[in-house]
Amino acid sequence: MQRCIDLANNGLGHTYPNPLVGSVIVCNNKIIGEGYHTKSGENHAEVNAINSVKDKSLLEKSTIYVSLEPCSHFGKTPPCADFIIKNKIPKVVIGTIDTFSEVCGRGIKKLKDAGCDVTIGVLENECKEINKRFFTFHQKKRPYVIIKWAQSFDGFISITRQKYSKPQPYWISNETSKILSHKWRSEEQAIIVGKNTAFSDNPKLDVRDWAGQSPLRIVIDKKLELNKNLHLLDDTVKTLVFNNFENKFSKSLMTEYCKIDFSSDIISQILNVLYQKQIQSLIVEGGTFLINSFYNSGFWDEIYVTFGKIILNSGISAPKIQGKLISNQKIDTNILFNYKNII
Repeated sequence: MQRCIDLANNGLGHTYPNPLVGSVIVCNNKIIGEGYHTKSGENHAEVNAINSVKDKSLLEKSTIYVSLEPCSHFGKTPPCADFIIKNKIPKVVIGTIDTFSEVCGRGIKKLKDAGCDVTIGVLENECKEINKRFFTFHQKKRPYVIIKWAQSFDGFISITRQKYSKPQPYWISNETSKILSHKWRSEEQAIIVGKNTAFSDNPKLDVRDWAGQSPLRIVIDKKLELNKNLHLLDDTVKTLVFNNFENKFSKSLMTEYCKIDFSSDIISQILNVLYQKQIQSLIVEGGTFLINSFYNSGFWDEIYVTFGKIILNSGISAPKIQGKLISNQKIDTNILFNYKNII
């Protein structure tokens, strides 16, 4: 099952809106086939694993391991439970049940009804963890929210800028941490910043330092004051602009303007729009007001904080975190802390 999990993680950032799934086939204590779901619309893990077996006659005396309950419904591909049954695999070991309403026990029932010996719950927590985005999206009806920032050793998230200073980023994290940040972007579906960060840092929010697909860029610009020359409005990457005035697309269809009510709870509105757009994960990257707004709303799941060695003495203070510390690791001269929301 651990091998299933390792395989499944190879699809991170490529399978949306589908979950991450890995599968291994064993015969006489030897792995004879394996596979994972690589991309939405393509074969699922179980199909890839079965297809990889050279001697199909061995399947009738094999066990198939899969990190997530095999699907039982027709989507872009036929049901995996049916394919397992068709290939007469007698034993099925499942990491965790799929809570998605179209599956949710139906795949297991179909396998049992066909006479398969089904075991459930092997490395269950680990199998749930790799699909935390998928499960959160379907259970909580919102994206999985990751808040991240870098802060100085003395607790400041940024310097205090002059009102008319030239838009440019102020780096606290080191080069390795910046590459890691781009890796995270490639794994999530969307990334959001506020108007002040868009203006002062002029970020691209892409994955130029990592292989993968850039996330949907999101910026909050209530009065549509941002200069069209900023990177976020350059129509090179799909971008969503939340504002108080209009719903429209740019001529290239790469930038969408979405009207929300700024006199009401904007975080809930943003998350609801993203849910309707099938966005399963969101990185909140700045600035301090937006980070605090998401944090105080309670609609967050993880926080990543990079501590730099730099001392600023003054500036914009970093948020105070109340969450469960999951891990910390040294990234060259930086230290990365990961927290989870335990509520």
